Amino acid sequence: MVIKVFLASSSGSTAIKKKQQDVVGFLEALKVDYTQLDIACNEENRMWMRQNVPEDKKPSNGIPLPPQIFNEESYCGDYDTFFDAKEDNSVYSFLGLPPPPGSKSKEVPEEERNGDAHGEDEEEQAQGAEEEEHNEGEEEVAEGETAGDEATEGETAGEEAPAEEEEEAVEETEEVTEDTVIAPYLESRAEYPHVVSALPSFP
Repeated sequence: MVIKVFLASSSGSTAIKKKQQDVVGFLEALKVDYTQLDIACNEENRMWMRQNVPEDKKPSNGIPLPPQIFNEESYCGDYDTFFDAKEDNSVYSFLGLPPPPGSKSKEVPEEERNGDAHGEDEEEQAQGAEEEEHNEGEEEVAEGETAGDEATEGETAGEEAPAEEEEEAVEETEEVTEDTVIAPYLESRAEYPHVVSALPSFP
């Protein structure tokens, strides 16, 4: 398998030149076999590159810019995807090459790795949400019990109040009976014995 890097040797863009040098220099550092194909001096290379870059990878104007990287006929990516693979230490996977023995290159694609991390985050969030709901449920139960206790105390106080009022009413009735009925009768009997003697006696 041969890695093909499409470059523009006479590009007037400093940014494109820097990107091309970055790709070539990194491949040389990894000792990866590659071939440079110039699109500035070879129209056939230019047309082949444009035709084999996937439509969804092309810019809005439909003209892909160098550097573009291929593994034989298979498209690997442009500079941005190459840079992401380099940062993620997965250049060999990006190029479709097996990593050399002892290499630290990652075999797991970046999308799957991010998916696993995202799944772990979702599990942690779900557990956090369940704990919050459980705590809220306990607080609501505690509040309900407190409100029930207060209502019971209010009912008890309401029952005690009428009982006290009834006792006071009974005492007042007894006082009225003794003061207004029996006492005057006794006084009249003492002052007017001859009149009281004619009255029927109370039991």
